[in-house]
Amino acid sequence: MKKEAIFLAVLLFGAAALLSFSSEATDSRRNDEVAGLQVGDTAPDFNLKNIDGSMVSLAGLKEADSSIKGFIVTFTCNTCPYAVMYEDRLIALHNEYAPQGWPVVAIQPNDPEVRPGDSFEEMKIRAEQKGFPFVYLFDEGQEVFPQYGATRTPHVFLLDAALKVRYIGAIDNNPQDAEAATEHYVADAIAALEAGQEPDPNYTKAIGCTIKVKK
Repeated sequence: MKKEAIFLAVLLFGAAALLSFSSEATDSRRNDEVAGLQVGDTAPDFNLKNIDGSMVSLAGLKEADSSIKGFIVTFTCNTCPYAVMYEDRLIALHNEYAPQGWPVVAIQPNDPEVRPGDSFEEMKIRAEQKGFPFVYLFDEGQEVFPQYGATRTPHVFLLDAALKVRYIGAIDNNPQDAEAATEHYVADAIAALEAGQEPDPNYTKAIGCTIKVKK
């Protein structure tokens, strides 16, 4: 009788765990199926605070640099392990492509009350530690990321000079190991555009942590 009770308890625990996993996976899919930009749409501009205290817009960046051909708009943060794994790759993307007219524009979308490590002060500290060569903007009030439809950190929206969306998704196909990546989606999309072609693929699933909002 005792063995039967133990077996029943294990069975119930397993069923509960499976149900929990299934629910979490469903919630994850719902989080990804949100309204936002599609490839071909025109992205809205914004005016967000940079870590140096200045206000930054895409129009302002273009006005300051007439050589800009587009933007690697990336929603990222300090605290997500996936975002951290991609920091060096974002730096490398900016260093390679900003001189060609495609700068990285990084936006931190998490609510700092939910993730204190993503506060504006912590953003400044992290940017200094890593030596970010790109602007690192705070989506204070969380008004921008829903307009774009960003759901993860990191999540890339590659825009051309007219702010038309040309690619959405991941940076490459291996978050854990940059050297092992076999598909470099952002770099390949830029190469296609430079050659007068359409990116293929122009959409991939962003892999990372969900953007944190107040419950």
